Amino acid sequence: MPNRIYNFSAGPAVLPEPVLEQARDDLLDYHGSGMSVMEMSHRSKPFEAIITNAEASLRRLMAIPADYDVLFLQGGASLQFAMAPMNLYLAGNPIDVIHTGAWTEKAIEEINKVAACTIAGSGEASHFTRLPRPAEITLNPQASYVHICSNNTIFGSQWREFPATGNVPLVADMSSDILSRPVDVARFGLIFAGAQKNIGPAGITLVIVRQELVERAPKSLPAILQYRTFSKNNSLYNTPSTFTIYMVGLVLNWIEQQGGLAGMEAHNQHKANLLYRAIDATDFYSCPVAKEDRSLMNVIIRVNNGDEALEKKFVAEAEAAGLSTLKGHRSVGGLRASIYNAMPAEGVQALVNFMQDFEARYG
Repeated sequence: MPNRIYNFSAGPAVLPEPVLEQARDDLLDYHGSGMSVMEMSHRSKPFEAIITNAEASLRRLMAIPADYDVLFLQGGASLQFAMAPMNLYLAGNPIDVIHTGAWTEKAIEEINKVAACTIAGSGEASHFTRLPRPAEITLNPQASYVHICSNNTIFGSQWREFPATGNVPLVADMSSDILSRPVDVARFGLIFAGAQKNIGPAGITLVIVRQELVERAPKSLPAILQYRTFSKNNSLYNTPSTFTIYMVGLVLNWIEQQGGLAGMEAHNQHKANLLYRAIDATDFYSCPVAKEDRSLMNVIIRVNNGDEALEKKFVAEAEAAGLSTLKGHRSVGGLRASIYNAMPAEGVQALVNFMQDFEARYG
């Protein structure tokens, strides 16, 4: 594919080329069915096999315990900011949130509409350039659950060690780093993730939830907002995003072929090392995030101490060189390189080479 560029978008993000090629080959006729997956009934046997196989692949990759449900929902992580408290809040037991950036801020806004919320720790004083340390976090042992965001796409920080919450369920928004490394699913009560970073194209929200928590929701909650509704119907209560689930299955197969989550972690660590070494090797570039909290998925870069004119020039020239979508989020500025699972090491090396050339010309 000679016209492919290196896409550093934070999401929707780069997909593995073998997955795109397989989808292209299947597009008009899926496995001899005479139709596309996009035309197929979600009640048909071919699609039932697609969703069953996708779930089985995910369970293998993440070693998901048998007492957890895997749900394929819609509405993105934004719906989960409201759906999680609707289902898991216990009256009189506030929800603890460890506030680490824009996405926990949005979660807090939604939680406050349906439940009592407590900020158990916050990185706001440092402008979210580091995560709260254990001594800076005060958890309520009676909380309904603890909410975190495992990786912060905008501010470029990532939890290496997850907070210990004892008997209180830990709920994690893993939208931007799920499947990038092994995690112990049993440490979480609920994990949710929008698909469009590491799982597949936009359109599906993955939810992994301990079965005992599925039954917390009040029966008065509308059926479409209850986890138990989708648990009882194999995620087929209503018409799901069928083509996205098919694509998720292809991505999961690709990850297995790369050595599973251990292989992905090694791949992602290598890419991040390449880029962070290039940043730290010179005073021309900098990363504002504390080294121990730096994300392996979203790398924040400032040029010449935040020279906005020079950063704008960098983005434009990089785009012309086939390095796309490197502009930082509008709320923080600078540059951002999102290097999710499907970003090849060659793409990161191309960015490093461009950075060195740019510094030679403008440093």
